Amino acid sequence: MLKQTQQQKLLQKLSPQQIQLMKLLQVPTVNLEERIKEELEENPALEYGEEAGEDEFKEQEEYEAPAEEDEFEPDGSENEYDNIDISEYVSEGDDDVADYKLRDDNYPDPDESNKTIPIRVETSFHEHLLSQLGMLELDDHQNAIAEHIIGSIDDDGYLRREISSMVDDLSFSQNIDTTEEEINSLIKKIQDFDPAGVCATDLKECLLLQLKRKAQDDPGVHNAYLILENYFDEFTKKHYEKIQKALGLSDEGLKEAITQIIKLTPKPGGNFATLNKAESYVLPDFFILNNAGKLELTLNSRNAPDLRISGGYREMLKEYDRGDKKDKRQKEAVLFIKQKIDAAKWFIDAIKQRQHTLLSTMESIMDYQREFFLTGDETTMKPMILKDIADRTQLDISTVSRVANSKYVQTEFGTFKLKFFFSESLSTDSGEEVSTREVKKILSDLIEAENKRKPLSDENLTKMLQDKGYNIARRTVAKYREQLNIPVARLRKEL
Repeated sequence: MLKQTQQQKLLQKLSPQQIQLMKLLQVPTVNLEERIKEELEENPALEYGEEAGEDEFKEQEEYEAPAEEDEFEPDGSENEYDNIDISEYVSEGDDDVADYKLRDDNYPDPDESNKTIPIRVETSFHEHLLSQLGMLELDDHQNAIAEHIIGSIDDDGYLRREISSMVDDLSFSQNIDTTEEEINSLIKKIQDFDPAGVCATDLKECLLLQLKRKAQDDPGVHNAYLILENYFDEFTKKHYEKIQKALGLSDEGLKEAITQIIKLTPKPGGNFATLNKAESYVLPDFFILNNAGKLELTLNSRNAPDLRISGGYREMLKEYDRGDKKDKRQKEAVLFIKQKIDAAKWFIDAIKQRQHTLLSTMESIMDYQREFFLTGDETTMKPMILKDIADRTQLDISTVSRVANSKYVQTEFGTFKLKFFFSESLSTDSGEEVSTREVKKILSDLIEAENKRKPLSDENLTKMLQDKGYNIARRTVAKYREQLNIPVARLRKEL
């Protein structure tokens, strides 16, 4: 609650434009075009510029928009329209307004931003299920209920809603009278749809539905079905000896059955959900290239849009300036045009400030974690917190946080979220501060190399790390293991 109050106090001190700038900084590259499109629709004085040579792009002077109460909201009196100064907008030979561009040498070839990106045409998970309804012989009443059932299936492929709740929903929202028996009957039909295991109410049912489609005369499949049907809890807890004794299975028979089970899909709708989520498309904000040992940083060209002030708006001001008679209506129009041009100038400046903030932050991260960007070895990463980068860039910690939480960098070793490079420190026997990410990497390697028949306990892992010189407690090892989504030793055991 205290933190929230401090943030509210901070926002109260900022001007509306500063708040908008902070929000603009948070926008990732993949959403920037949409944000610019919104601004273009709201402000006709802002437009995309034509391609131009690098020598035509000029560095703009810092611009401060006039106060709203002084210029943007005239009360209609004649004095409000006297002595309107538009000289900075109409000076002959001054192309600052028309050529208010944003290019510089930090960005890739501008042609790159104009290339057409192919868009995949995909069928969503629920559309895939609905398309299979046509294979069933249903009347309109049953079809409406079946559509409601499919609409209640989550993205993982499970039907987790209570049947009684669905009966009530159909009655109140669609005026359809039905019973739990009718809904259950339709659920059984939908469970025959692809992908196998869909419309199950829990994991056990999901896996059993998949096994039913396999050849039951296969001993491995048959035993797998018996294990899930009668010893599901024992299986999830890996009490294999108990299962083996109860079913009278040999070591080979148990192994074949478990092999069949681990081939099954716990989330039948997962593949469809992943493919159709926008998050699955990662558009890097930065690119880092290792050029013979020299790291080269570039900003995605989509972060450097070619924006400018509308030439038509500037021409309207010139016509007004050349005219002799200036009535009140014309002056009102001029004030409106100036307001739009000022807003467009501010937006272009904000975009440019966003670019330089991104580059400054990423350059500091690249310098700080230079060894990683050269080798791709996580164990070379240094402990680094937001304050380290804020001190180097002279930016506020909250600004660095906004950049780190929503931006990606592409390297020869893969694409990483900037947050990946931040970690706390841990001391070694020699007193050296090392990154907790380094410790996690070593921990992960130790578990990967362990004998799966006799997995390493947290106590053993702690001792092995301490032998390597890391001052670490068992509870810390357990915490790091959980953060790596690695189960306890008993659940890692394999036959």
